[in-house]
Amino acid sequence: MIWKTRITEITETFYPIIMGAFARIGTVPFSAAFSNAGGFGILTASIYDTPEKFRSALESMKKLTDKPFGVNFSVVPPEIAKKNPKLRTEDSYMDHIEIAKNAGVKVCTTSAYQAKKIGRKLHDNGCFWFHKCATINHALSAEKAGADAITLVGIEGAGAKNPFQNTTLVNITMARKLLKIPIIAAGGIGDARGFLGALAMGADAVCFGTAIITTKECPAPEGYKKKIINQDIFEEEYYKKIFDFDSRDITIGSMASGHIDKSVSVKDFIDNVINNAEKILKNWGFQSNELFIS
Repeated sequence: MIWKTRITEITETFYPIIMGAFARIGTVPFSAAFSNAGGFGILTASIYDTPEKFRSALESMKKLTDKPFGVNFSVVPPEIAKKNPKLRTEDSYMDHIEIAKNAGVKVCTTSAYQAKKIGRKLHDNGCFWFHKCATINHALSAEKAGADAITLVGIEGAGAKNPFQNTTLVNITMARKLLKIPIIAAGGIGDARGFLGALAMGADAVCFGTAIITTKECPAPEGYKKKIINQDIFEEEYYKKIFDFDSRDITIGSMASGHIDKSVSVKDFIDNVINNAEKILKNWGFQSNELFIS
């Protein structure tokens, strides 16, 4: 089946599936494998702390895949940057943007904090800008600032929480009502039904994070992968951590952990999502060989 959405048109990928931007594990082999499997791989720029290392990483990516991929620029809030000057601010990425553009990268993502300066720089270089948000208000601000698409994370997701963060369902349905730009859904999505559900709610693509940490190409520690695979998402302690607004320093997988019961390759993971989604659509009576979501 041919999958077409506003996001596949921008990214030029086979499937409306985006790789999560990982702080320390968004490496070349992992990202390249994701792109080769038909999704949109994301290389994490913060891993490569000098322009030379970043340029070398992009060269390695192009050797491992001839498919489209993007780059993530994660920006720390100013108050945190003051405490630790080694953390990445918007200004620290300006050289990286030029290098990415020269390497043929057409889509870059930003996360963790507002990144208007990076967005303008990306547009000046003819690149698309996707911004990751936790709340509808942040998404509206990103759209106003010029973002070409937003990734909106539900509270079921991993990472730091926001007191005004809603569930993935509420986030995506309301975002579809209030935003004009494409929406990428994230937060607790781990299988074909979650993938289709997010698209039905109004998303133009789905971003997988925790669900792909257990893949064979992911460089996360094996102990952490086993923890995700064996995680009981209904366990009281885990449940409290997921919905804890002060969970910035807690390293746990999202509610997508409940869908992961073994380690597979990135290709097998994406193939399983797409094949099962297509089976569901056929069971619902969908007979076309092309699905266009506008």
